[in-house]
Amino acid sequence: MENITNTQNPDPSLINILLVLNPKTSKIEAVKTVDNTGNLKTVPNTEKYQNQFLKIDKQGDLFSNFFSNFLSQIKNPTLFNFFKSPLKESENIGKQIQHHLKNPSTEGEEFLNTYKILTPNTNTMSTNPLSEKEYQYSADQIDWNMMSKFGLNQEKLEKVNALDPMLKGFKTNGLVPVTINLGTALTRMDARLSLNTNDVGDVVINIHGIRKEPNFNFKFLGHEFSSEDKKNLMENGNMGRVVDLVNPKTDEIIPSLISRDRLTNELVAYKVENIKIPNEIKGIKLDEEQKQTLIEGKTLYLEGMISTKGEPFNAHVQFNADKKYVEFLFDNNQKQHQTQHNLPIEVPRTFRGKELSEEQYSQFKSGQTIYIDGLLDKKDQPYQGYITLNQETGKIDFSFQNPNKLKEQAQPTETHKTQTAVNSEGKTNEATKNLKTPLQKAQQSPKDKKQKDLQEKPQPRSKGRKM
Repeated sequence: MENITNTQNPDPSLINILLVLNPKTSKIEAVKTVDNTGNLKTVPNTEKYQNQFLKIDKQGDLFSNFFSNFLSQIKNPTLFNFFKSPLKESENIGKQIQHHLKNPSTEGEEFLNTYKILTPNTNTMSTNPLSEKEYQYSADQIDWNMMSKFGLNQEKLEKVNALDPMLKGFKTNGLVPVTINLGTALTRMDARLSLNTNDVGDVVINIHGIRKEPNFNFKFLGHEFSSEDKKNLMENGNMGRVVDLVNPKTDEIIPSLISRDRLTNELVAYKVENIKIPNEIKGIKLDEEQKQTLIEGKTLYLEGMISTKGEPFNAHVQFNADKKYVEFLFDNNQKQHQTQHNLPIEVPRTFRGKELSEEQYSQFKSGQTIYIDGLLDKKDQPYQGYITLNQETGKIDFSFQNPNKLKEQAQPTETHKTQTAVNSEGKTNEATKNLKTPLQKAQQSPKDKKQKDLQEKPQPRSKGRKM
């Protein structure tokens, strides 16, 4: 059997490592080697043990070939879930993988699919053929000179975990800052990125900018949206039925599904003939009728699925034309799903790329406002601020100033309380109840002889409330 050894003194920017979910400890660990009996050897996924990590060249074909050979040497490969990570980001990515495995969500599935390596006879929610062959493009095919005109380079894309999904043929999981320099004008925007091949075979970049909302006023590749189509696309992102679209170059009629990119509001189509439905989803084997339901773009409710933590759960699933795989619809109506499926709001452990400490996470999860620093803006300049979890929406509120302090500052002091109560709350102060003008700052009694005379002058009975 061929021995597997570690690469000596590798360039971290050119190296990937293997992460694995240890079935005994349920922890993400780094692969070290395989012993002579086919048992997998691992070490903690921390910087302290990096010199023991199994390191592999990150190029698509080299990695795929190596992994296939590596997998053949393991006694029971299907017992393990493998993930691939850049060496420099392995500890951070490993923690995020661990979090998403413990807390299943739609966003978590996307994140895991970015790094997960499919093994033989493994059924996952990611059914795009591109995932199975790992990569559709290589970094060498990208015109980095053109990328630089958008303020992008390989290091920056790898830093925000954007390059890997692009090389696989997907969009970036999140938004990426893009700068477009037209010489006389400079435009900055956030966008999702993807790669495509043009008519002459060159690999080009697609920039998917954010739209306020989809444009339903015009036909989409020949399709005119019904009221139901619009409703479905806006509510859960998937139109929910197959329609005939027209290829604008060839006039070919193409049965397709349509989904909405939930980050950018871009409408995306996917050919029905390319749809692949897994045989099994989270322990539930699908029959032909269920598979056909998903191929037709309809939702399918599955009960008794088993999460990665080994816990049963129920959810709707549906094929997403933008993501190119079957997705869970946990967030379709979060409050309703919380009631029906007893699913709590997922509290993220990271904010804008910065991971929270255990103490910060505990306070943040309980609804407290926490201070966070080390954030980077679009120009890679550091900044800091305060974040609070909105318990009703599950979204994060950010402020450069402590909102609790701002509330305290907004409260009237003891000397201002009378002024606030009388002028703003409609209450009455006995010492000034007959005055016709608003009280001034800190005023609690008549300020001069004129006001004193007015106050002492008999008045009709007041209906104001006494303080």
